[in-house]
Amino acid sequence: MALNFALASGLAVAAAANPLYRRQNETGSACASVSALAASQTAVAPKATPTVPAALAYDCINSVPINQTAALDLIKTIRPYWEWQSTLAYLKDPPAEYVEKIQDPIDVFAELDDLEAKVSGGSIAKEYEFGYTLYRILQKTHDGHFVYVPDSVGGVFNFGRPIPLVSVSDDGKSAPKPYAYPDVLASVLGNATFTPSAITEIDGEAATSWLENWSQYGSLQDRDALYNNVFYELAIVSLGTSSTGMGTFTGGGRGRWVYPGASTTLTFENGTSYTMQNFAKVLVPFDGIDSGEALYENLFTTPEDTSFHNGEPTATAASTSTAAATSSATGSATPAPGYPPPVVRQANNLIGGYFIDDPAYADVAVLSVPSFVGSSAQVEFQDTARQFLAAARAAGKTKLVVDVSANGGGTILLGYDLFKQLFPAIDAFAAADRARAIDALDLLGQKFSDLAAGVPRTLDVGDNETLSELEADVVSAYLNYRTDVKPDDTPFASWADKFGPRAAKGDNYTNLSRWNLSDVLTPFNSGGIYVTGYGGGVTNATQPFAAENVVVMTDGYCASTCTIFSRLMQDLAGVRYVAMGGRASNGGDIIQAVGGVKGTNNWPWDYIQYNVALAYEYADAAEQAFYNTTSLARYNDQLPFLRAAAGTAYNVNFRDGIRKDDFEAQTPTQFVYEPADCRIYWTAEMTVDITAAWKTVADSAWGAQDACVAGSVATNGTSDGYYARKRTDAVRSMPLRRRSVEADYPLDLYTDLDGVDLRSDGFMMP
Repeated sequence: MALNFALASGLAVAAAANPLYRRQNETGSACASVSALAASQTAVAPKATPTVPAALAYDCINSVPINQTAALDLIKTIRPYWEWQSTLAYLKDPPAEYVEKIQDPIDVFAELDDLEAKVSGGSIAKEYEFGYTLYRILQKTHDGHFVYVPDSVGGVFNFGRPIPLVSVSDDGKSAPKPYAYPDVLASVLGNATFTPSAITEIDGEAATSWLENWSQYGSLQDRDALYNNVFYELAIVSLGTSSTGMGTFTGGGRGRWVYPGASTTLTFENGTSYTMQNFAKVLVPFDGIDSGEALYENLFTTPEDTSFHNGEPTATAASTSTAAATSSATGSATPAPGYPPPVVRQANNLIGGYFIDDPAYADVAVLSVPSFVGSSAQVEFQDTARQFLAAARAAGKTKLVVDVSANGGGTILLGYDLFKQLFPAIDAFAAADRARAIDALDLLGQKFSDLAAGVPRTLDVGDNETLSELEADVVSAYLNYRTDVKPDDTPFASWADKFGPRAAKGDNYTNLSRWNLSDVLTPFNSGGIYVTGYGGGVTNATQPFAAENVVVMTDGYCASTCTIFSRLMQDLAGVRYVAMGGRASNGGDIIQAVGGVKGTNNWPWDYIQYNVALAYEYADAAEQAFYNTTSLARYNDQLPFLRAAAGTAYNVNFRDGIRKDDFEAQTPTQFVYEPADCRIYWTAEMTVDITAAWKTVADSAWGAQDACVAGSVATNGTSDGYYARKRTDAVRSMPLRRRSVEADYPLDLYTDLDGVDLRSDGFMMP
């Protein structure tokens, strides 16, 4: 192996912070050593994040004793929020095809009960063991909307490795192999005096097997998408430091919450090997912390009274809402590395339009959409798409590649809007929504609907602050039955008409609903935009590209809002999808293009609590007393938020997506396997120059060189059947295969969410 160490030097320095640390830590406690190392680094570079050897950090966090009472209190206070998760019954008893091809069943409440019993019985002695077990319960659901990261797991250390990897095919047809990215980069750029050698083993295990197992620590559901996100990828890098472009192998996304061991050894085809020292970022001040007990006292101790006084929203509650929105992200205002000069680009690379500077692709335009969300960027996103599509038409472009690689979701209605900009004549309705019909939802829906009675749906509130807050908080909310409509586009008659419930899978669900895209209050749920063609004077009468001249490229990461956009594109417009990469172990079979969470709306836990607080606030004394006898009284504690790792999300999937052709059975799209039309392998050049991937996709769709290793997107009649078939037919035709590997998902993409109003219903995070 001949690693180009200069390219990875910034990461390698972190790993070598203290190579002499011994696991037995003969000179004192692990936490004391962390404190000393962090202090020495901070003295030299006050603004830098200190790093320590991964083993040292792991020993430190594992020295923290459990507070049994506090742990049991946390379990008690998070239970009410888990009840809002829409897919509990399906996670416990999923369809056979889901089990065969996607993930194993999981009963989250049974696992929580088991954890509670272990804590009560004293078999869990360490805080980290408790926190990590709690975290893993939800992580194993492979639902990117269902997440909670305890402070002990994500609030003290983040783990990582210094060398990123890529998985590429030598010729675009042979099975991909893992490589050290610095080797591939040097080779592609012509700076190498060696030929890159593939990795054959990692820590003594076959590399592909090791990487597949590691990939399952993420939360995407699809195994090939999970595998892709282990590696370095330009689309994710384009989002800047807010994303996880180095891959979960290096500690990107959810990889940062998994201890990678003290070191990692790579063995190569040429017989050489390399051992890297793994590291941990120190996220909090360690001044004065010299033991696990001191760490608990300083970082995990909460106020004696953590109750939230319903009806009296506190400063703590407000700040918690903001924290959930902002995550830890910052955007990138610089051009994306590996991308050509844009025709037009949103400042943070959330969306950008490109022409390929090659005469052979003079008729091809590329719309890169790695995210549907940004800080106050919804209007800018909409405008960028509109400007580029107009520019493409003016330039005579007749074919369009839409690249949604790395797209973890965002503002729901931006997904609808982009579809309507591409296909203005099609009604944007491919799937309905439903929620789990629990008592708390019913009580809130009754209250909000009563409060909204007689209040005009208007944005013209003048200086009336009370009316303005009522419109934003109550009238425009899902909890007001007037906000949504039935699947046939007719209004609900009452909250009871919307709530139902309808029994299925041994559980209860609301009646189906759909967004009323013509609603005058849409801007409250969209970041300030009206969906093109549905109001606000925003129209697009001309379809810019014929459907057969549009192809969508994805790395499988497509999640959340991206899945809504994809369902519209596939089911309504018949647009073809290309899935890039995937595992080498599946023999080049077709894979899914949409591998992330397919739920249609996540609700942060503090948004649920905020709605409960509003119900109390607008209730008189008698009604408040009644609420105290109901399930609403269980949301009166701040403990779940105080014990969450700073900057992390705490969400449930609130709404399921139900396809229009499945209204009878109503299987959530989360549990439906849907193959892509074509699968293309990544090549080395594609990891350095994104246009290489775009050209390959364009050639496969409209040129003479078909790079699909499975399926086809060709429009010349040579399709082997994946294109131009109903998605349900494609699903039924796929062979069932038992997957023995456990699964998960890797990359949590955090784009900049500053300014998002969590009191509305229209935002989703991966």
